[in-house]
Amino acid sequence: MKVREFFTKTEYGLLILTALFLLIVSAVLYVTGPKPSSADYTVTTERTAEGVTPAVEPERLAGRVNLNTATAEELQTLPGIGEVLAARIVAHREENGPFTCPEELMTVKGIGESLFDALQDQITTEE
Repeated sequence: MKVREFFTKTEYGLLILTALFLLIVSAVLYVTGPKPSSADYTVTTERTAEGVTPAVEPERLAGRVNLNTATAEELQTLPGIGEVLAARIVAHREENGPFTCPEELMTVKGIGESLFDALQDQITTEE
């Protein structure tokens, strides 16, 4: 008794190639899919010494981030400032000394006028 094949060898080959193609496309979409960025998160930190309440938070003056005292993590709380730009700001401060005015932030690579305009109400260089 002869068993009849359902597909020919060519059809099996095409089915295998189609399955491989779909597997590769799925893998590529999975790997390159959307990733959360630092802009998707808001981090709030609070520092106080035991039993002492500061009159003004040193890192924030009137709700502003001080470019001369803020850590990289605190700089990342600003809109548009991720890990890389925060590290550049800290490195610039360490190499060139404290910022004399907020506008000097535009000398950091990656910070142009449009980003500065978005940040200027949230940053300060004053103690």
